[in-house]
Amino acid sequence: MPPPAAFYRPDALPADQNVGYLMKRIVNGLGHDIDALLASQGLTHAQWMPIYKLHLGQGRTVAELAAACLMDAGAMTRTLDRLERKGLVRRTRSAQDRRVVDLALTPQGRAAAAGIPFVLCEVLNARLAGFSREEWQQLQSFLSRMLDNAAGSGAGPLTPR
Repeated sequence: MPPPAAFYRPDALPADQNVGYLMKRIVNGLGHDIDALLASQGLTHAQWMPIYKLHLGQGRTVAELAAACLMDAGAMTRTLDRLERKGLVRRTRSAQDRRVVDLALTPQGRAAAAGIPFVLCEVLNARLAGFSREEWQQLQSFLSRMLDNAAGSGAGPLTPR
């Protein structure tokens, strides 16, 4: 792993131009736009993400789905309660292990999940207006590298100096 960069300094840290702040604004904007387009289906960000992850097969249990959605298990359980009341998700006890609750989309949930990629593509493509294909790929590469740097440290969160 390469050594840390020295781009930022405490005496000249721009409050509104640092990478973390800009990424947070982008994520918040994406979430707002996606929520606005999915509101007609009665779905919020906390609700569409689990439906989509179930659709992709990225979680079969509450714990798996919570990890896939970067949520804690308690918040996921509350979200699943709402999705179950809406008729989008079904929970059943595992036949192999009664302690495990298996998750599945209902037919209505599968129909809702099928529309999510169209909304995601619309929002992402709108935010990438003016980017060339090469710039888009480069942006993905840069963001992936930042994730790799965080995962590669192996030490978990940074500690104060």
